[in-house]
Amino acid sequence: MLLKDERAELCAIGRRLAEAGLVTGASGNVSVRSGDLVAVTPGGMMLDGMEPADCPVVNMSARLVEGDRAPSSETPMHLALYETTPAAAIVHTHSTYGAVVATTMSELPPIHYNTLLLGGVVKVAEYATYGTPELAENVQNAMAGGKRAALMANHGGVTIGRDLEEAFENARLLEWLCGVYVRARTIGEPRVLTDGELAAVVERGLRPPEFPRVT
Repeated sequence: MLLKDERAELCAIGRRLAEAGLVTGASGNVSVRSGDLVAVTPGGMMLDGMEPADCPVVNMSARLVEGDRAPSSETPMHLALYETTPAAAIVHTHSTYGAVVATTMSELPPIHYNTLLLGGVVKVAEYATYGTPELAENVQNAMAGGKRAALMANHGGVTIGRDLEEAFENARLLEWLCGVYVRARTIGEPRVLTDGELAAVVERGLRPPEFPRVT
């Protein structure tokens, strides 16, 4: 079986996403890259019910290399991000607070210094129908400049990482930041950190870890 370990880890991350409430039903998708091959979750299947053989393997041209199930409909977005970012893993969620912010805002402002771990201000990609080249391009644009996360208008969120564990943790952090913002808005206008305040945090050593080269 190609990418046996990676496909097993996809299943484990899928269960953790469901347990954390970051996906519901068959929503959301996950992928991991190894060289020119990408293991991705299948379309139309609950992420907490997958087995490794359920996860197809495609190449960077979106051709199915191994697997009996069709790849996720969002595979074009995953492949587009692998082309334009140094990511080795991608997590796409339909989390509650992420969807709230993605439905109402054009960006998630830096209301906490941990925003820096996602590359700074989280942009909301313009709306496009799921699974389309237009959505993939919009997400690419929102992730430009070293971002590790983006929201998709009226849809959900996407995070990248050096591996699946990091992409998952970035998804949890994105949802936490969105939750803090939404809750803060119920009692007042959230205070946004200035560029100077964020720069001071960077000087103290808080910055995203660097990506290694994809092999």
